[in-house]
Amino acid sequence: MIMTYERSAGAVVFTRVNGELKYVIIKSNEGICGFPKGHLEAGEDEETAARREILEEVGIRAELIPGFLVTTQHPLPKKPGVIKHITYFVATYSDQILTHQPSELDSVMLMKYEDALSAIQFDDTRGVLKQAHEFINKLK
Repeated sequence: MIMTYERSAGAVVFTRVNGELKYVIIKSNEGICGFPKGHLEAGEDEETAARREILEEVGIRAELIPGFLVTTQHPLPKKPGVIKHITYFVATYSDQILTHQPSELDSVMLMKYEDALSAIQFDDTRGVLKQAHEFINKLK
C-alpha cells in the first residue's frame, strides 16, 4: 500500500498569569485535548500555517519562539494509508483574550502544566508538551 502524508502545523502556546506559566489547551468537538494546529494551505510553510491556525482556532496573535521544533506522526484511522505529520513550535502571547472557533472546537482552556498533562489523552502529544515545557523553562 502506498502511504500518503497529510501535513499539519501548530504550536504549544503559553502565557504567564501573575508570573505563573499557563498553556493554551484546545478541546475538539470529539473531546480530544491538544494544541492549536491544522493543515498547511497551498504555498504555506509550517510557521505561517501554525500562526494562522492559532489565530483561527483560539483568536490570538502568538509569537513563535525560535529554537523549538518537534514533529510527530500517526496513521489516520478514518483514512487508511494516510499518515498525519505534525510540526509543532512553541509560541507565546500576552494581553489577548482566548476565543475558540465553535465550528471546530468545543472549548479552549488556559492550564497549568500538570493539569494540561492530565487533560491530554495521547502519549505523543504529552511528549510534545514535556519537551516544550523543558524548553520554555530554559528561556531567559
